[in-house]
Amino acid sequence: MADPMKIRASMKGDVAEIRILMSHAMETGQRKDAAGNTVPAHFIQNLTIDVAGKRIVEGQTGTAIARNPVFGFKMKGAKAGDKVVVNWVDNKGDKRTDEATIA
Repeated sequence: MADPMKIRASMKGDVAEIRILMSHAMETGQRKDAAGNTVPAHFIQNLTIDVAGKRIVEGQTGTAIARNPVFGFKMKGAKAGDKVVVNWVDNKGDKRTDEATIA
C-alpha cells in the first residue's frame, strides 16, 4: 500500500483551499529499467474527494501525471471543521483513503 497522502485544508475568508500530495510511483509503462525491460504501467486511475459528506471531485487520471502528484483546488460552501476525504484506486487495484479536517 502507498504512503499516506498529505492533505492540507484551510479557510481563506469564505473559500476553502485544499491541497493533496499523493504518494504514488505513477509508472507510464513506457520507461525501461537498467536491463532494458519495460517497467509495467502502475498509475492512479480514479480519484474522488468528498467534503462534509458531499462528492466534490470525481475523476479519472492516466499515465501523463507525474510521480507523487499534487492536486489542489479552492471551493466555496465549506467551513472550518468539515472533513475532507480523499480516495484513489490505481490500475492494479491498490486503494488508498485518507482524510483531514479543514482548519
